[in-house]
Formats: sequence, C-alpha cells, structure tokens
Amino acid sequence: MADPSSYRPKPGQIPDSPGVYKFRDEHRRVIYVGKAKNLRQRLANYFQDLAALHPRTRTMVTTAASVEWTVVSTEVEALQLEYSWIKEFDPRFNVKYRDDKSYPYLAVTLDEEFPRVQVMRGAKKKGVRYFGPYGHAWAIRETVDLMLRVFPVRTCSAGVFKNAARTGRPCLLGYIGKCSAPCVGRVTAEEHRELADGFCDFMAGRTGTYIRRLEKDMMAAAEEMEYERAARLRDDVEALKRAMEKSAVVLADATDADLIAVAEDELEAAVQIFHVRGGRVRGQRGWVTDKVENVDTAGLVEHALQQLYGEEAGDSVPKEVLVPALPEDPDAVSQWLAERRGSQVSLRIPQRGDKKDLMATVQRNAQQALALHKTKRASDLTTRSRALEEIAEALGLDSAPLRVECFDISHLQGDDVVASMVVFEDGLARKSEYRRFQIKGFEGQDDVRSMHEVIGRRFKRYLQEKERTGEWEEAPEAPAVSGTPGTSGTSAIPGIPGAPAPDGEAREDDGRPKRFAYPPQLVVVDGGQPQVAAAKRALDELGIDDVAVCGLAKRLEEVWLPDDDDPVVLPRSSEGLYLLQRVRDEAHRFAITYQRAKRAKRIRSSPLDAVPGLGETRKQSLIKHFGSVKKLKQATIDEICEVPGIGRRTAESVAVALASAAPATPAVNTATGEIMEEDDGGSTT
Repeated sequence: MADPSSYRPKPGQIPDSPGVYKFRDEHRRVIYVGKAKNLRQRLANYFQDLAALHPRTRTMVTTAASVEWTVVSTEVEALQLEYSWIKEFDPRFNVKYRDDKSYPYLAVTLDEEFPRVQVMRGAKKKGVRYFGPYGHAWAIRETVDLMLRVFPVRTCSAGVFKNAARTGRPCLLGYIGKCSAPCVGRVTAEEHRELADGFCDFMAGRTGTYIRRLEKDMMAAAEEMEYERAARLRDDVEALKRAMEKSAVVLADATDADLIAVAEDELEAAVQIFHVRGGRVRGQRGWVTDKVENVDTAGLVEHALQQLYGEEAGDSVPKEVLVPALPEDPDAVSQWLAERRGSQVSLRIPQRGDKKDLMATVQRNAQQALALHKTKRASDLTTRSRALEEIAEALGLDSAPLRVECFDISHLQGDDVVASMVVFEDGLARKSEYRRFQIKGFEGQDDVRSMHEVIGRRFKRYLQEKERTGEWEEAPEAPAVSGTPGTSGTSAIPGIPGAPAPDGEAREDDGRPKRFAYPPQLVVVDGGQPQVAAAKRALDELGIDDVAVCGLAKRLEEVWLPDDDDPVVLPRSSEGLYLLQRVRDEAHRFAITYQRAKRAKRIRSSPLDAVPGLGETRKQSLIKHFGSVKKLKQATIDEICEVPGIGRRTAESVAVALASAAPATPAVNTATGEIMEEDDGGSTT
C-alpha cells in the first residue's frame, strides 16, 4: 500500500487550467482517469488526510504510485479525452457500464451496393444505419415482415444473393412480393437504394408522408377502377399502421429524445434508457454497474452519456436528452453532444407534463432492473457460500455464520421507538423468524441505549429457553450446510430449514420451535462503534461469549467490531459486504414499516378505545349521534343513554373515559397558521 505523500506533486507544478489526469499503480497500469476544470484544485482533493477521504477514494490513492495529467484548452476537450482514455486503458477504479445482455438492433447496410435489412448485435459498424435497440429479436422480425410489403428491401445473406444471381431465380420472398429481387435484375441498384432510403425514413419517424401518399394512390386506383391495385395499396397502408402501433405514442409533440434514469444504492447502480423517436418508444436498453468510485447521481449520468454517445454521430444523438440530474458541467456536456450530432442538443431535467410522466416510467424500470439484478445475485448458491466465507474471514470467525441476526432501531423524533430483528439463514432471509420490539425501558431518543435493551431482551429469552429445556444435543455426524464448498447434505444447526430436530430442542405445544430458542453465530447491528459496543455490553452482562457482533455503518459501509478503534473495510467487490448490506437494509425496512404502522395507529386512536366492552359498532353509533368526540364529551350521561344500544352503565364508563382523557394536541393548518378544531371521530392529526 503506497503512501500518497510519496508521489504527491508540488502545488506549483500542477497547472490551474482544464485537463485530464491519470493515476497509475506501481506497474504503470492506469487505475483511474478523471477530468477537471482546474487541475490544481481537483488533484489537491486526493492528497489530504486519508481519514477524510471516501473509502473508495482512499483505496484508489493508496493503490496508486504516481499521477500525471494532460492540459487541454476547453472543458469539452477534457470530456472527449477522458472518454478516450477510459476506453483505451479500462481503469479499474472508473465506473464502467456494461450491458447485462447484447441488445439486438434493426440494421440497414447502406454501405453495400444493394442495402440489406437485418438483425445485428454487438459493436456498431460504419456505413450501417441502426434502429433500436429492441428488447427481443422477434420484435424486429415482426416489424420488418410488415414493412416489406411496402419497402421490399433485400434481407438475404451475401451467399444467398450470389447464388440467386448465378441461377437467375430469386428466393421465396422475391416470388411473394416481399423482396424487389435486385439479385435477378427486377430493379436497378438506384431503385433498390430508394426503397432502402424510404425504409430508413419510415423507421426514423417520418411516417405521415408515406401513409398519405399510399392513401392518395389507393383513391386514385379506385377511381380508375383498378380495384386489385387499390386493395393491395389498402393492405400496404394497414401494414404500415400495424407497424406503427407496435410502438405507442408517448409524447404528443413527436419529439426525438432519449430519457435516462438511474437507480442506485451504496454499492451498485442501474441505468435505463428509453429511445423515443417521433414521439414513440423505438428502443430500450439498460446497464448495471458497481460503484467503484465515489460518484453521485450526476456523475453516474455523465458516465452514462459518455457510454451512450461516445461512438455515435449525426441523428443517433437526439435533439433532446432528458436526465434525472445534470452533470457537474452541463454546458460542456451539451456542447460535446452538439458536436457529435452536428446541431444543438437540449440536455435538461423534465419538470412537468408527458415528459416528466415518461421519466417516472423509465425510473421505475431502472429500479426494477436493480432489484432483479440483486435477486439474481442473492439466489446464487455459490455466491452465498462465498459471501459467508468472506464474512467469516474478515471478522475472524472460526466458521461461516450460517445464522445471522440483524437489529435496527427506528423512531420519529423520539416518538414510537421500535426495533426490528431479521434473520438470514444460509444467506437467505427467513421471514418467519423476524421479530419486532417496542422500547419499554425509557422514554425519548437514544439509539445506543435502545440497542442495548433490545439485544438484552432477545438473549434473555434465549437463556430462559435454554435453561428450561437444557443444553441441545448435537446430532451424530451432522452433515454440513448445503452450499458450503466441499460439503453436502442438510444442516444440523437449529433453525436451518431441512435440519433434523436435535433431542431436547425447545418447541411449542404444536411442535413449532420456540421464538427465541436458536442462537445466531453473528449479530449485526445497524450503526457504528457506539451501537456495537452497546450490543457487546448486553451480551457480556448475560455471560454470552459465543456470539460474534459487528456493526455496519450506512454512510461509508464500514464494518465495526467491538473494542476496535478502526473499522474493517471489506473490498468493494466483496460478496460478503453485499450480503451484510442486504441484511442491514432488510432490518431497516422491517423496523420502519413497524414504526409507521405504530404511529398511524396512535394517530387514529380515540379516548373511546379505553372504554371496556365498547366495540367498534357502538363507537361509530356514538360518533354518528353526536357528530364528534368533542360534542360527545360535552354530553350528559342521560343524553348518552339515548343512543341505541348504549345502557346506563356503558354511558357512565364513556363519560368517565372522556373526562379523564388528556386533551388532544390541536392541529395547525400549515398554509394559514390557523388552529383547527377537532370534528371527527379520532384525535387531530
């Protein structure tokens, strides 16, 4: 590990002009490329106290052994040079988007004498016009099949074309009218190219001209009583309309635009792009990437723009690019896009109307893509085994933590303080084992004290069950958990699905395991050093020394161990870190769901809830009769008795409950500042 001060250039050596810089490791390999408006200010950010750097940045500067830079005249040149160097050197610490699959394009080979329409994948070639990308190749073939009625362009391979020219017989498409058969001279090269150009114009969104022309020809043929030709033209119009219907209109102003959305967490990001041409969605694609550098949403957008348009030119760059966040220097990026297109390009965030609604759809697609990626990653057995091994190695455990419990505290400004416990067994969530807690030992907001209470309560229950049932007896020659390298079979550890039940195991009367009968091998708390210390103290007070404890701090994804002043920083690509993050996020989700439900129930509560024997039906009868709790509180016992179904004893109980109830906090209209009177069946909100 290198000391950044050993290769730090003197401030006077670094120019204060725009430029691009490269960090190299000890083997002279480029590991990071960046650009800056002011090289001196930007590079100074890397050479500061390591503790103040983001963990990913800290890893990069300690891996590097030298830094060099190239001065350019404008920020646009810096953007272009940065993209070129990232493509050339493939630096390990730069965000690089990779397609999760190879998307098919509809391609027209305009560089050939007789252009061909076909499906293409992979890198784009010069002289070929591309449309898409499409989600499936069959969608391209359906569209092409419909359009060949009107634009009978060649679709055959070079071998088939040469064979037809040699024999003088066209292929089947030539006989049925879906190819103009240039191979046998039915049309000249110029006439065939006109068909190909018309095909490209229609696919590019200029559809109205061709449909109006065909409809005009159809009417003229009908007037001249050429009914067969008119019927054929009618079918051609219908075919083009069906081809258009396959991509619905999403923008009424026939806009050419690309919409880019980003979904991200601390470790990964997913990008989705919708290609809209002529107001219709013509293609869609997506990428998933590891966030190997410290980058925000704006940075991810800029990287996506470089990836998307770095090799494009002309109409492939649309007039409008809609993004969720503008890059750090939007003017430079807009100018770079304009140079690639050859005309002005609008780069902006949609604020209202159809474009904002469509952006929300693209955003949902990005979120679903990220969730699907995580699901696929979590469901892989080998990946889960490797994650557990990495956790065991990083935390110094004797064996893989097959049962992991994670705890999180949730509250709203100190009210409705609750905690969650989630359980992962063999790397998978076991939701039947989830538990939730209300903090009872004190009032107010204190996450550390709350964590101590929850851990103590959970393991007190474990000790009680253990004392009542005695020590568990291990099954003889217990096989290891499925998925652990070098082993097979099921687990004999209590709580693992499919495991045989050891003798003496704590169970309910119906045979189900007791709630807190199983101890975990690892306890994870959501938080840093203070929360970890509180959890460890709770275990020590109970005399439990065979359960490991760690904490995962959300801001920097650092793993904290008891009594350690420095955190454990797992590698960015670590499956162990990914599993810990999933466990922590699930505990947070479970806790906040419970906290919100508890708060909603408290807000909806009424003084009538305290009346014994008063059910929901009679509560509603009282509120309906008097109009509100406030008016009911002012009523006499005799007046309450007038309500159908309410006897004198119940009326007295209602009067006592309302008299002893604390006055509700008045609600305030935030627009006017006016205090609002309670007028419904519950407390004010």
